[in-house]
Amino acid sequence: MSNPNIAAVAAIYGTTTYYTPSGTAAVVLVPNAAASGTVFKINQIVAANVNGTSAVDTTVSIYSNGAVAQGSAPSGGTAYPIVSTVSVPADASLIVTDKTTAIYLMEGTSITITSGTASGITYTISYEVISS
Repeated sequence: MSNPNIAAVAAIYGTTTYYTPSGTAAVVLVPNAAASGTVFKINQIVAANVNGTSAVDTTVSIYSNGAVAQGSAPSGGTAYPIVSTVSVPADASLIVTDKTTAIYLMEGTSITITSGTASGITYTISYEVISS
């Protein structure tokens, strides 16, 4: 099932997860595996600068392939940035998206994150897993 009918849902589960990348390469924040039978409604993504001393750049993308485990490098596909190389000031947060700009994450796609400084940004994502 590539696009479940969300008007006839069987279940909706709210989930919040977080991750602080230890490197500067793109990694998966949230994967939606191929043939999962679900769509994820992304409600909020927050990038918090935990560096404490300087601004850190962040990029958050929807990745067209590479729905692999959190923290893994995406495998194949194309990154479509939601925000691209945005500077987050020291000890500040960036609301990448919220409920007013919700995103649906289809099967076989993922949300990927890239930090300009290793361990400089903690990402928190709140979403609903919807199955029909």
